[in-house]
Amino acid sequence: MISRLEALCLEKGLKMTGQRRVISQVLSEADDHPDVEEVHRRALLIDPRISIATVYRTMRLLEEAQVIERLDFGDGRARYEEAGADHHHHLIDTRTGRVIEFSCSELEAIKERIARELGYRIVAHRLEIYGVPLDEEEGKK
Repeated sequence: MISRLEALCLEKGLKMTGQRRVISQVLSEADDHPDVEEVHRRALLIDPRISIATVYRTMRLLEEAQVIERLDFGDGRARYEEAGADHHHHLIDTRTGRVIEFSCSELEAIKERIARELGYRIVAHRLEIYGVPLDEEEGKK
């Protein structure tokens, strides 16, 4: 059975080598936003012959083909997620680096209204919110 990402790659006409299949599998199974080093670590569990250089090249290829998206959460590491996944935003815990995905129909309506009022139609956007847990803030008072 092929992974979701492998299917997307095939749809886009990408040649799928064995190592690309492994990397696509790792990314399809990820429920977080791994960086290249983490993708490499997970890929090694499946195929110990995969080099970090191969992972870097494959990630760049997948990004250029718009199969994955590069994310920057301000921690100095590029993170990745499947492109075209359900629309969502990210809340990043600045203390732990934990990334929480969320969707909000009210927020979507507000963004559309703002764009329309300014005479625009949204063609793309990304929202990241950075914060700390409320219980940590309350403990400092």
